[in-house]
Amino acid sequence: MANIPYPQSYYAASANAAPERPQLQDEVETDVCVIGAGYTGLSSALFLLENGFRVTVLEAAKVGFGASGRNGGQIVNSYSRDIDVIERTVGPKQAQLLGQMAFEGGRIIRERVAKYQIQCDLKDGGVFAALTSKQMGHLESQKRLWERYGHTQLELLDERCIREVVACDQYKGGMLDMSGGHIHPLNLALGEAAAVESLGGTIYEQSPAVRIERGVSPVVHTPQGKVRAKFIIVAGNAYLGNLIPELAAKSMPCGTQVITTEPLGDELAASLLPQDYCVEDCNYLLDYYRLSGDKRLIFGGGVVYGARDPANIEAIIRPKMLKAFPQLQNVKIDYAWTGNFLLTLSRLPQVGRLGDNIYYSQGCSGHGVTYTHLAGKVLAEALRGQAERFDAFADLPHYPFPGGQLLRTPFTALGAWYYSLRDKFGL
Repeated sequence: MANIPYPQSYYAASANAAPERPQLQDEVETDVCVIGAGYTGLSSALFLLENGFRVTVLEAAKVGFGASGRNGGQIVNSYSRDIDVIERTVGPKQAQLLGQMAFEGGRIIRERVAKYQIQCDLKDGGVFAALTSKQMGHLESQKRLWERYGHTQLELLDERCIREVVACDQYKGGMLDMSGGHIHPLNLALGEAAAVESLGGTIYEQSPAVRIERGVSPVVHTPQGKVRAKFIIVAGNAYLGNLIPELAAKSMPCGTQVITTEPLGDELAASLLPQDYCVEDCNYLLDYYRLSGDKRLIFGGGVVYGARDPANIEAIIRPKMLKAFPQLQNVKIDYAWTGNFLLTLSRLPQVGRLGDNIYYSQGCSGHGVTYTHLAGKVLAEALRGQAERFDAFADLPHYPFPGGQLLRTPFTALGAWYYSLRDKFGL
């Protein structure tokens, strides 16, 4: 089987040294087999190992190959649909539990970085930037909503204050979340993988799960080996393929594009983002950006439904960057790449159990960096028999995309076109 390398991203080019991990060649036995070495899988593995389970992780390519190693690197709290939507959808008890958990993922990341001394350029502070007064009104209600759930590290920014945070004259204001922040996402995944191995866990790379034998003692087959386990955690997200057809029907992979400039130098970098916070705007199809550890601008945005790789990523994203920062007109783009995330119709994550022993979490809908770290903890709790928080997620209603797999892409793209028109005209 040919080795699958990392995509040519800035993150892969600046990744910390990591060992070559073996392919699974024989039969192994374990307590928990985790499918996927992204954040969901690594977070689950860490919590389980810390609680005495034997854990084997199977990765089809390399640690952090998927969205975990390609995303914008922003620590953003809550879910892709905020707690007010959850409150309207489910009962008060479930909403209370999910609301309390909405800010836990970022705390877990910081605990992991501190405990296992992970070098991933962690910086505090994330800004939601409003392009219209209507969006500013939404941020004001979001602040009140989050504060109701005890999240108090928030500050509203008026038009003058946001200029001190980001050198872009498009914004009417914003909200600063000091418990938000940013990281080098691939180095976070590599650090978590090293932590898994330091606790006795095993990670096999280039070892895709090709078939699951369900039953009392489930078996996961790879091209050259198999893992017998008491439990399986399915953490493939947008890269799971059709391994479990009933999960594929309720979700859709989508691509998002990211570019990275050449190093800007201290002076230019500091003039763009003086406090080194990360920023995302409040549009439905949003733009997001931040500085890297070596003072490049990492800028992402756009969504390709159905996850095809666009031919020229720079042509899609560079105009968005120049709209925000016309002063970068002559700056060279060193890297451009795409990565897939998994969208659900409700935009809320799907968590559940198949039979008695196969657990899954998927469908972060573009809000994965913090949620996946929480998901790992919630899945580990469920395997230990503490299912209250797991059940709060598992009971969220989910629906298949209309028209099935054939029509889900055009339907969703049509919906996004409608919302992007609303953004454009400030509706």
